[in-house]
Amino acid sequence: MSSVPEGLLFRQLLAGVDFALDDHFATTMRNHVYAIGDAATREIVLVDPAYDVEGLLRWAEAGELRLVGAIATHYHADHVGGEIFGEHIEGLVDLLELADVPVHAQKEEIPWISEMTGAPLASLRPHGDEGTVDVGAVTVRLLHTPGHTPGSQCLIAGDNLVSGDTLFLNGCGRVDLPGASPDDMYTTLQRLASLPGRLTLWPGHHYSPERCAQLDDVRRHNPVLARVDRDVWLRHFS
Repeated sequence: MSSVPEGLLFRQLLAGVDFALDDHFATTMRNHVYAIGDAATREIVLVDPAYDVEGLLRWAEAGELRLVGAIATHYHADHVGGEIFGEHIEGLVDLLELADVPVHAQKEEIPWISEMTGAPLASLRPHGDEGTVDVGAVTVRLLHTPGHTPGSQCLIAGDNLVSGDTLFLNGCGRVDLPGASPDDMYTTLQRLASLPGRLTLWPGHHYSPERCAQLDDVRRHNPVLARVDRDVWLRHFS
């Protein structure tokens, strides 16, 4: 399934399958990295580049794509690099050593990303809700969607909704980790549930048999998007 209008370049890459082929931890974690850009200018940003930065850059070079930035959905190491479960994951610091590009994130997430990865603050570009990143003639819309982390964000490009760890095809991101908030997650999920059903949802992990699904279908089958009172939702999902 794909929602790629003319002019938009949109690719989903799966760690351990499309890159980081020899990384057992990447295969276990099943993270997605996204390339979003302008099909005419061949400019792209990488969303949550981690595990195998050189491999991602080689993939871009093979496709004659020019990296002009990165976007971080949230600060967790499996998305931006750092230490997790005793494992070191490549990420933003490794990318910035090879490519002098800006990294776009919600302003609430900047301190967390800097502390987790060691990425220099000068390379991190803070955004607010409904901020935008232009890639050639393509505009990526940034939605502040706190809950999994304070500055989690989802991205809209064309008819594609990239949700990081905020929303999966089944379920949502954890709300029991540092910086998480069940109450914020309820507000965020109700907002996402109100978005146009034609959007295709592309999550941050390959946790379901499908790699993506239309938001209309996700609303019908994913209980975290149910239209219920806040107290009811918190009793079930907090």
